[in-house]
Amino acid sequence: MKRNIRKPTSEQIELLKRTGSANKAEALEAMHSLAQALQVPLRSALLDGDILGGIFAPEVLDPSATAEYPLDFYQTAQENDYVAYMIPSEGAPPQRTISGDAVTINTYDVGNAIDWPLKYATSARWNIVARAMEVLEAGFVKKMNTDGWRVIIAAGAGRTDFSGGAPLVFDSAATAGQFTKRLVSLMKTTMTRLAGGNTSSTNRGRLTDLFLSPEALEDIREWDQSEVDDLTRREIFTAGDDGGPMARIYGVNLHPLDELGVSQEFQTFFGTLGLSMGASDEEVVVGLDLSHGDSFVMPVKRELAIFEDDMLHRRQKAGFYGWQEHGFAALDGRRILLGSF
Repeated sequence: MKRNIRKPTSEQIELLKRTGSANKAEALEAMHSLAQALQVPLRSALLDGDILGGIFAPEVLDPSATAEYPLDFYQTAQENDYVAYMIPSEGAPPQRTISGDAVTINTYDVGNAIDWPLKYATSARWNIVARAMEVLEAGFVKKMNTDGWRVIIAAGAGRTDFSGGAPLVFDSAATAGQFTKRLVSLMKTTMTRLAGGNTSSTNRGRLTDLFLSPEALEDIREWDQSEVDDLTRREIFTAGDDGGPMARIYGVNLHPLDELGVSQEFQTFFGTLGLSMGASDEEVVVGLDLSHGDSFVMPVKRELAIFEDDMLHRRQKAGFYGWQEHGFAALDGRRILLGSF
């Protein structure tokens, strides 16, 4: 992890040593203090959201508060209904919710645990403990990523166009499995057409970000001068795979996502929703409108709490366990558009 865990303070090193003390009371007290010291950087890492960063807006609520959000928008072709998608409970598939003026988001607990032999504590092997904390964080982040993206994809699959069907955009002139500039252009136009309002509307939707597989990324890197100008080609060729936008095409940020692609996690989930891709198409891309910040919400009813596991001491181990209560929802399906190639 990046925040204070790989680079411990002298106080944290001393606490680690004390967790291996022969005095059980001292060891457990040190474990408690160490758990509290690591709780803040862990919380910060989780709220970054990893591949959810910049999409869902975390909102920390009081545990007694109701995670209710007013729906003051209208859904294209469903002006009388307000539709949201959410995860109703841990491990459940996304659920379609219809409400007249507000939607209440269910929150659920997610927990994880990790432990290590006490011998690493007595020799102050902080690198071992830091790695254990990374594994603990990764478990939480993986769960959050899966739940958040399932909400996004389900909301995209559940929205409707003017004909009442789900709008899935594809380039009929493209070679099967080949990502094209025209697909980006078609998705931009479709997002605008289905955003509601008119030319002068101040809050009109637009395509700002496109998430695609690493294979689609390689297709883009093969584009020559007949397809993109030299400046764009340089931007594409020099971009890394660090999870940030790779480049901008037609003003749309491109983000590679490992979980998209043939037989990958999010594409497999798309297949369970009953939608069909374009003829002979192989992959799905996800377009989002992130210009307004009014759709993707993540209420947090209880921030991550980390505790020492004192039952491990008799086995000459130390470790932590923890949990967080949160939820995900996409309040406005117009902010999501799916495509295929």
